[in-house]
Amino acid sequence: MTDDIDDGEEAFAEATLTQAIENQIEAGEPPAARATFNKLTLVGYERDEILQLMALVLAHEIDAMLAADRPFDTEWYERALRALPDLPEDQA
Repeated sequence: MTDDIDDGEEAFAEATLTQAIENQIEAGEPPAARATFNKLTLVGYERDEILQLMALVLAHEIDAMLAADRPFDTEWYERALRALPDLPEDQA
């Protein structure tokens, strides 16, 4: 029974992160979001793959932010987005 709840929560979290990434791309804020999306599209990644990679970077920063009880590090986030398709070290 708890597996169903965990799966549901995980799917909701993933959908929420993906929506946040789509909003960033559409708004062009941060600028690295749209630039990364365009770069990965040009080198042949599918939209869903790109959104998933970008969501992993966002999740990584949110986890780090909560663990360290610090503000969101936009500078790190933009660097990590621009480094895709290479994921941050502890995500790989």
